[in-house]
Amino acid sequence: MRAVKIAAAVMAVLIVLGTTVLVVTVTKRLSTPAVPVMAATAAAVMDEPVGTAIVGIASVGDRLAVQLHGGGPDRVVFVDPHTATVAGRISLTK
Repeated sequence: MRAVKIAAAVMAVLIVLGTTVLVVTVTKRLSTPAVPVMAATAAAVMDEPVGTAIVGIASVGDRLAVQLHGGGPDRVVFVDPHTATVAGRISLTK
């Protein structure tokens, strides 16, 4: 009978400890954002001619494809958002 009492006491302590760990873990995860917030301080300067307008932006792998119209032939400029630099260009018309 004594062994049953000891086992019950040990299990009760384990339940209390497990519940405490669970509550602390949930509280920590709820208090920190799930997705890291990136600072929006980077700006890419593309040096395009006057009259150029952005028609669309799409994500292509780890780059942004920016479709430009006007100021010359239509084109797509690839921007690296990590370094805010132009990674490449594709001309759509001559």
